[in-house]
Amino acid sequence: MIEIGVDELLAERERTFYWLAKDTGISHTTLWRLKKGKALGINFDTLEKICRALQCQPGDILRLTEVKKKTRAKPEDLAGDHN
Repeated sequence: MIEIGVDELLAERERTFYWLAKDTGISHTTLWRLKKGKALGINFDTLEKICRALQCQPGDILRLTEVKKKTRAKPEDLAGDHN
């Protein structure tokens, strides 16, 4: 799963979430969804605005983590191997 690490960068720069929304023109809703991992993706334009505001690179914001999503087990997975 890819996470957005905006909170850490804001803290390092002593900036707020609201400052980022105002400086970038990105809506609070969009930033909140990114922050909480609710977004399905990120537009390159949005990523660029965040990077320019925080004076960082995309790799400073995006990080690959272990998969945390809950998945439903398939019925065949629950049945086990009966060979």
